[in-house]
Amino acid sequence: MVALPRLLLVLLCGLMPLGIGAQSSPAPDTTKAVAAADTVPKITVGAFLDGYYAWDFDRPYNFDRAYTTQPARHAEFNINLAYLETKLTAPNFRGRLALQFGTSVQANYAGEPHIGGVSGPSVSQFIQEASAGYKLGPTLWIDGGIFAAHTGFEGFISRDNLTYSRSLMADFSPYYEAGVKVTWTPSAAVTAQLDVVNGWQDISNYNTPPAVGARVDYSVSPVLTLSYDNFVGNVAPDTAVPRVRFYNDWIAQYNPTGRWQFAAAFDLGLQSRTASADGTATWYGGALYAKYHPTARVGVVARVERYADPSRAIVQTNLPATLAVSGASLGVDVNPVPRILWRTEVRVLYDDRPVFPTHTVGNYSGHDGFVVTSLALTI
Repeated sequence: MVALPRLLLVLLCGLMPLGIGAQSSPAPDTTKAVAAADTVPKITVGAFLDGYYAWDFDRPYNFDRAYTTQPARHAEFNINLAYLETKLTAPNFRGRLALQFGTSVQANYAGEPHIGGVSGPSVSQFIQEASAGYKLGPTLWIDGGIFAAHTGFEGFISRDNLTYSRSLMADFSPYYEAGVKVTWTPSAAVTAQLDVVNGWQDISNYNTPPAVGARVDYSVSPVLTLSYDNFVGNVAPDTAVPRVRFYNDWIAQYNPTGRWQFAAAFDLGLQSRTASADGTATWYGGALYAKYHPTARVGVVARVERYADPSRAIVQTNLPATLAVSGASLGVDVNPVPRILWRTEVRVLYDDRPVFPTHTVGNYSGHDGFVVTSLALTI
């Protein structure tokens, strides 16, 4: 009977270094390790591919669809936009590099200035974004390089827009910029941005004074966001009389439930004329959007729009008629799996006078329409 207590004592003494039968030692402090991990830069890689087929009812003779960037070609299978990107994020700095290709790229960068031997769209069209940013303060960032424009409601990447095709006011306002931007987020509800850029959607420069622009986004409530953005700059070359452009854009987004999305956008532009044409040139555009999700994987979207440039400040039709177009579109979006988006859209456009090219060279119509179907993959 005495041997048993002695045996238990020996076993307890032998197991105490392993922490069994003794008070547990303090857990290791992982706070420093977590803090160190949070400061390590994170690099992510992604890609996007948007292929499409569009049929234009006017059947333009050269297969180029007029007054648009997306979809840009008639009666052919093609790539609207494909890009590869890499992002770097860290607490105090960030960056993104994205290289791109597609018919929307060719259409959008066709007007890039080509002055000198190392400018123009031959290289710049393949760079969707090349930017680096530094955190100046808790709510203040500065970024520089080539980046998405601060203007408008609809962006260049189809996946991120309510409708597949772009409204006319989106296609005739900047999608990209080159310069420096400062972003300030004073509260969770307000984001403000100030841009100093080369010009009106220009990477290559054709005049010396830079342009400026600003944007403010205000989340009035969880379901309502109001935005305002602008652009001010000279859009004439140094060799010509200055033409100062003042562009204004107002946006309202209202998402009352998970099934419904509504948006409204309105543009108003003013531009000083040359000495031979006194006064102020003007243009305007407006659009209303509504999207309904009957299921989590299906969406139905409609848009009505109006765009007019009676002064030819933005759109050169190369015809006696100026652009004054009303339009409407109806689309269906399907997400069969999370990374695949299939979109189909029908759109009609009407102008006061014939401005849309037809199948016969030199012949124009006062109305146009098309149907497009697109399959997009996000990686």
